[in-house]
Amino acid sequence: MEKRWVQAVNGDNKATDLLAQQLNIDRSLAEILVQRGITTFDEAKDFFRPQRTQLHDPFLMKDMDKAISRIDLAVTKSERVMIYGDYDVDGTTSVALAFSFFRQFSDHLEYYIPDRHKEGYGISTAGIDYAKSKGITLIIALDCGIKSNDKIAYANTLGIDFIICDHHLPGDELPAAVAVLDPKRADCPYPFKELAGCGIGFKLAQAYCYTHQLPESMYEQYLDLVMVSIAADIVPVVDENRTLAYFGLLKLNSEPCTGLKALMDSCGKNKNFTLTDVVFTLAPRINAAGRMDHGNQAVKMLLCTEDDLAAEQSLFINIQNTDRKVTDANITAEALALIDDSELLIGKKTTVVYNENWNKGVIGIVASRLTEKYYRPTIVLTHSNGFLTGSARSVPGYDLYEALLGCADLLEQFGGHKFAAGLTMKPENINAFSKRFEDIVSATITDDLLCPEILIDSKINFSQIDGKFQRIIAQMAPFGPMNLAPVFVTEGVTYAGRPYIVGTKHLKLSIKQQNSAIFEAIGFGLAEFENLLQPNVPFSVCYTVEENIWKDQRRLQLNIKAIKIPNQ
Repeated sequence: MEKRWVQAVNGDNKATDLLAQQLNIDRSLAEILVQRGITTFDEAKDFFRPQRTQLHDPFLMKDMDKAISRIDLAVTKSERVMIYGDYDVDGTTSVALAFSFFRQFSDHLEYYIPDRHKEGYGISTAGIDYAKSKGITLIIALDCGIKSNDKIAYANTLGIDFIICDHHLPGDELPAAVAVLDPKRADCPYPFKELAGCGIGFKLAQAYCYTHQLPESMYEQYLDLVMVSIAADIVPVVDENRTLAYFGLLKLNSEPCTGLKALMDSCGKNKNFTLTDVVFTLAPRINAAGRMDHGNQAVKMLLCTEDDLAAEQSLFINIQNTDRKVTDANITAEALALIDDSELLIGKKTTVVYNENWNKGVIGIVASRLTEKYYRPTIVLTHSNGFLTGSARSVPGYDLYEALLGCADLLEQFGGHKFAAGLTMKPENINAFSKRFEDIVSATITDDLLCPEILIDSKINFSQIDGKFQRIIAQMAPFGPMNLAPVFVTEGVTYAGRPYIVGTKHLKLSIKQQNSAIFEAIGFGLAEFENLLQPNVPFSVCYTVEENIWKDQRRLQLNIKAIKIPNQ
């Protein structure tokens, strides 16, 4: 599907000119900073030079004082405590962080990850019953629990207290827990609302250290885990998340925890990691444990302190990831066939597909692949424990969660956020749900949201690009949602040497403007342009500027996102 090129709205011209002068940088870079809300020298200094002092006071989070008091009581009385978390990357890193941190103060600690296939997402009755059988009197739940009101009420009847550490949207009523840590609760004054679940766990550890006057290193040692959760959960990389990701990447690339180091070694890359590298190499492997086997395997690896055991565990997880790739490729092919064979499905503004035999662990990946293909809100469902359970994915700009709210009476449970969600329904409701979901989306989505776009930050000439230009862009990292790598467009481009294909679908070429230097470029997935580009026929390119590192050699490279040829 061809993408629309959309120019970002320019910021204030006076602020841009002043910032370019103060920072001594190219005006187009100053323009991008202003577009992103960075308008003064001091704001730019904070942006380019993150400091740990930019982290917010954890006690600004509602109920943090209650959470610390309850944990203090548990430690003092030697209560048995369970760290409970979700089976995805955010959940397993959260559990690894909290368990590793609090076991420094208590010998009566264990962790629990629900079985994705038997228990499903969130707090489970089976998990609570297990806790009761082990004499647990306090459960610290991470990356889940904010809508588990009935389960928390059940735990209360068994004499088990809960501390909820979640980042998902609450329902109308909060669960009756001892403490509910969630910046998204309406009455929480915490200044940043977009922490990942592991970020909430980090703030809990930070608050505990503040209270007991413990060194900062006792919680900062987990910054690599927090960074991995930020990358994997696709949360905005701004404000506190950007600071956490910045220092987390520094730790990952210098002194990662034993488990992450083993995983890095097993995937053949052990330095110069970016957030994008984490998303495409480490995160899928950690996720594979919960998808194909059990999330406990991921936690076990992340908690390893011995190299040999960590290497063994990472090898097991790599095997799980290989199996996951085969499974999700097969299911994706089946789902694509279902849609392509149905004129009714092709013509809709939503995708809802179901097969009772699909692996519950990979349907979220399949939903993402279908969304990429057809570019519309998508739900993939399978059968699990007498219900239909599914994963939902949206397109940028459309609030999926609001659409699901309109179908709440047809669902047993659902949770998530604007762009991704999980849901469960009775089998007999699938037809009514599919129709309602299609009706709601059709009535509320605009046509432009159903066409993918590339947001262009600035139009520039190749003459503006040099080593300094690239180094300043590099200092804008870590890149992620709401702080994406700047995208430029340049017109009147020709190639300097015939383009050729690398791999099976990627385009390698050298390009220039009139009288400019020649730039090496790569276009992933753009092999179709090999024979469309003609000598001395100008075209336009949309691209990012990056540093390509190969065998310790560093070279400036343009990463082409799209090409436009006039009159084609």
